[in-house]
Amino acid sequence: MAEIQLRNVGKRWGSFVGVHNFDLTIADREFLVLLGPSGCGKTTTMRMIAGLEDVTEGEILVDGKVVNDLEPKDRDVAMVFQSYALYPNMNVYENIRFPLKVRGIDPTTHDDKVRSASAMVELDDFLHRKPAELSGGQRQRVALARAIVREPNVFLMDEPLSNLDAKLRVSTRAQIKNLSHELAVTTIYVTHDQIEAMTLADRVVVMKQGVVQQVGSPTEIYDRPANTFVASFIGSPAMNLMDGEVSGGVFRAEHVEISVDAPDGPMTLGFRAEDASLAEGNGQITAPIYTLELLGDATMISVRVGGALVSVKADKAFRAEIGEPVSFSVPKEICHLFEAESGARIGELPH
Repeated sequence: MAEIQLRNVGKRWGSFVGVHNFDLTIADREFLVLLGPSGCGKTTTMRMIAGLEDVTEGEILVDGKVVNDLEPKDRDVAMVFQSYALYPNMNVYENIRFPLKVRGIDPTTHDDKVRSASAMVELDDFLHRKPAELSGGQRQRVALARAIVREPNVFLMDEPLSNLDAKLRVSTRAQIKNLSHELAVTTIYVTHDQIEAMTLADRVVVMKQGVVQQVGSPTEIYDRPANTFVASFIGSPAMNLMDGEVSGGVFRAEHVEISVDAPDGPMTLGFRAEDASLAEGNGQITAPIYTLELLGDATMISVRVGGALVSVKADKAFRAEIGEPVSFSVPKEICHLFEAESGARIGELPH
């Protein structure tokens, strides 16, 4: 089992900072997700843990032992890549078995280990096939089985679902969730997909430009985003954010007047689409409908507020035309307030 500590870890290439002062302890058996847009430093952080990138500053410890100078093969981690990285000339059985051969594991145990790993990812009927004869989802499951068969201390997964179509992504995500529960191995998972982060993680690390923005459970990050970047990155749709001015306990922007507990001055106000509701007439936001989207279980109504699109979920039976005026109820207890300049969260939500 493995607890991983990153102590003020940084990575620089000349003057370019890829990861800045990353400081975190990942608990034994925890499923940690590194989340952020392309270029935010999440894959670089994972590659430093794996030993595929050198650390510029700081230390990486596994179970209290510094591993900065250990070769990747000596770190007891198994990595699952976005690109599957399978051997095209070997069948599925041999692809899964390969790590056992490389590590000199007793050959008499190979068959049991390979079949146990393949059963976990439902590949028993495909062991004789070559990678070229498999679908993308099947290839990704071979890559997972090849990682499982090693019985490592740590799983590292780098965007493993990003090459799959939407339906396969959902089923493979469920499989990874179930596997992590069964195997109970420390897992670090990199993604730019906030739905993967919300559904898989025990804790999420949100990153931007090499800097950690917030660390917390999916619920904490969803309910109390630390700043406007996190608020706009988590949630589907993302949190509505509006720039405006507070005066005399009222936040004002184009088409908007909302009572708030905040000092006077410029501010960004946010709320989730599912927390607001349609109002009969005098709501806190009144504007013409910009677009309507039927989602099946609900109707998403969007209006323009200044330069921002603001969305609210309505009943699936709601019908109206684009351009018709609509009014939303936005009570102050559902509102999040952020500093206009820094984007940092102001205080806590009232209860």
